[in-house]
Amino acid sequence: VQLQASGGGLVQAGGSLRLSCADSGRTFSRLAMGWFRQAPGREREFVATMSWGDGVSVYGTTYYADSVKGRFTISRDNGRNTVYLQMNSLKPEDTAVYFCAAKTGGPGSRLNEYAYWGQGTQVTVSS
Repeated sequence: VQLQASGGGLVQAGGSLRLSCADSGRTFSRLAMGWFRQAPGREREFVATMSWGDGVSVYGTTYYADSVKGRFTISRDNGRNTVYLQMNSLKPEDTAVYFCAAKTGGPGSRLNEYAYWGQGTQVTVSS
């Protein structure tokens, strides 16, 4: 499993960004995926997670942090070995480095559940 996150950037408050995380491995469709973020001076925190579903379709169980519920959407394309995080109605407090992560088993919100991590992509939301 090798994860590569992309799509970060600078956006004004209220704007949108879509993050992508591609896995170059062969087991992506069997992995639960998660997005986490880390703001300066703060601990890394859970954002969203999605189960691997049935391994074929894009559908799966999803969970979100309360702070992003209704604004962010996690999705996946198992054919492209990619998980996405659509971020709408962005706020300055969403500014952070965003990391994608993968785990075996079901979706999870705890950092120590995830064995595989991408390198992170910076998201900056200006007010």
